[in-house]
Amino acid sequence: MKSERYHTYSQYLKNLYGEKVYKLPVNLPITCPNRLGGNGCTFCAPAGTGFEARDSHMSVERQLLENKEHIEKKYKAHKFIAYFQNYTNTFLLPDTLKGYLYQAANVKDIVEVSISTRPDCISDDILTMLSDFKKDTEIAIHLELGLQTANYHTLKKIHRGHGLAEFIDAILRISRYGFTVCAHVILNLPGDTVDDVIETAKILSVLPVQMAKLHSLYIAKNSPMAQDYLAGKLTICSQEEYLERVVVFLEYVRPDMIIERLFSRIPEEDALFSNWGHSWWKLDARLREILEEKDIFQGDLCHYMNGPCLALLKG
Repeated sequence: MKSERYHTYSQYLKNLYGEKVYKLPVNLPITCPNRLGGNGCTFCAPAGTGFEARDSHMSVERQLLENKEHIEKKYKAHKFIAYFQNYTNTFLLPDTLKGYLYQAANVKDIVEVSISTRPDCISDDILTMLSDFKKDTEIAIHLELGLQTANYHTLKKIHRGHGLAEFIDAILRISRYGFTVCAHVILNLPGDTVDDVIETAKILSVLPVQMAKLHSLYIAKNSPMAQDYLAGKLTICSQEEYLERVVVFLEYVRPDMIIERLFSRIPEEDALFSNWGHSWWKLDARLREILEEKDIFQGDLCHYMNGPCLALLKG
């Protein structure tokens, strides 16, 4: 009998490495290609997403060592992931990125490198370099790609700078190298509906994507989206509707997909709006109650692959 309603990232890491593993954020002195001609995605703050990251001009090794010391003392941790989190970390020449990666490899107890980036910044040159790094250091490579939604009309409205095709291309290229990949999704972007949630879950499921990281839309201060929010031009769905969308996503997504996160996390002082004024763990507790009440498990409605209509011939 199933015990967990969905597959959590923390349990995945425990199963893989034999104990709890902690992410250590790394902040590189880089930007996003989507910012070169403007302000980037409308939901993104000027500082990107590395709200609690250290100064990007510190060496990678020093950032990791300082973060590691804090986490080791607080949680008695022994294994870590170097998380290249902020902006677009593959918007670099391969040799430049390689230099940063080897700094991370010099830090003891780093078992994995996680690289956050965009679908339109994945190339065979970058992937070949990452493959060589993995062989040389025996450190696992994990890539996090921002899709946000499968609705390419919404992608255009939020100035994402890429469409669905670029995401599919990136995923297929990554799969040839055997790296794990996590797709970032915002389930309640303005204009998106439950149908878009379902289609996004389906797109991720039919592609070689191993993990999904869900975000509830927050309004970061000084972001382009903040202007519309303050002017009353932006409508954010209710907490109840967001929870419903998470449930639907979990029902339709592939049952073996690892769910890294379901709600956004942003420091209160950096946001005009976040999680309807609640902490993420309170929303998570309510979600678990809903899943129990309705007896829902991840993948319950994942019946759309492998020619489902052919079953009609059998019966």
